[in-house]
Amino acid sequence: MRIAIVDESAARAAVIAEGLHDAGLSDVTIFVDRRGIAARLEALSPDVVLINLANPHRDELEELFALSKAMARPVAMFVDQSDVAGIEAAIDAGVSAYVVDGLKKERIRPILELAIRRFRAYSRLRTELDEARSALAERKAIDEAKALLMKKRGIDEPAAYAALRKAAMDSGRRIGDVADAIVTANRLMGDL
Repeated sequence: MRIAIVDESAARAAVIAEGLHDAGLSDVTIFVDRRGIAARLEALSPDVVLINLANPHRDELEELFALSKAMARPVAMFVDQSDVAGIEAAIDAGVSAYVVDGLKKERIRPILELAIRRFRAYSRLRTELDEARSALAERKAIDEAKALLMKKRGIDEPAAYAALRKAAMDSGRRIGDVADAIVTANRLMGDL
């Protein structure tokens, strides 16, 4: 597992790295300078990112939250102090573990594992939500296309669905794509 540590303090980063090494994780890269961090992290492509901030300022948090949101991998953040707004912002940004005053080397491995599990659970939920939204949009397009066919051809719902299915099979496309094309054409052409 490739792990990136982002910390402006080399001494604090060393504590995290030591905790990781003690846990048997040796592929660790430390970034002390945050300038250009997004590009450097992208080039490294770590499996997990651990961010440590002593006394985070709002601008630092916003920058790192934006980074977390864009990375699409587990991120654990260690801070010495926080407030409700900081925690909410971290959660909204997709930080998998937000640990306040918890930088002890023996805690690093469990926090890392928690961050990975939470990230995977969140990713599964996000995928399920996207699939449900897509299915709902497709169902809506199919229903709208059936209604258009029923009105235009004067047929019932089973016949309209059969026509959609036949058009999909004949064109080698999904029925949702055919339905979407009919709905889009109707909007472009006005009421048919």
